[in-house]
Amino acid sequence: MIQNLYRHFEQSAANGYYSIGLHPWYINETTLAQQMEELNNYCNNKNVLAIGECGLDKVCSTDFALQQNAFSQQIVMANAINKPLIIHCVKAFEEVQFLLQQQKVKVPVIFHGFNKSRQLALQLVDKGYYLSFGKALQLPAMQQVLASVPLQQFFLETDDAEMPIDNIYAVAAPALQIDINTLSLQLKKNAAAVFGNAVL
Repeated sequence: MIQNLYRHFEQSAANGYYSIGLHPWYINETTLAQQMEELNNYCNNKNVLAIGECGLDKVCSTDFALQQNAFSQQIVMANAINKPLIIHCVKAFEEVQFLLQQQKVKVPVIFHGFNKSRQLALQLVDKGYYLSFGKALQLPAMQQVLASVPLQQFFLETDDAEMPIDNIYAVAAPALQIDINTLSLQLKKNAAAVFGNAVL
């Protein structure tokens, strides 16, 4: 599967910007060294803006120690090439934070698809991390979580949800008590801060 992903990336990278990483669902002990080598070959491409999704997932079948190994290597890689990390985290926030600290992460960190508590959100943003919110914002409780996050530390996404990003904006703006134009401008500022002016 990883070979197919890389092949697709080779064919289409000139047409847009991407993140590239080893998702915990698709790590294999017998091929991890090869996967890391291939990731290293592509991560410096100018169209690659971030490493990820990568991280830890206690629900999937991949050996957890193997996940930690792969994630640690990708933190080191992100530091070395100075590109942000996009984190996939399922029931492993404590371990993800530990590894980020252990590997002395120096780059921006974005927790993708955040749908947890206000307490955890504040814990993460207090460490300087970013949170990306998606379809879970349809829930009033998640709108309250978003409202507690500094405007400089969030993103919006659709991920695999079958809904336009405009729907997410339409929920986020009133939750933040701002209009759509202000929301859009803030997200552009956040993107520039994390990914550089290339995204503007």
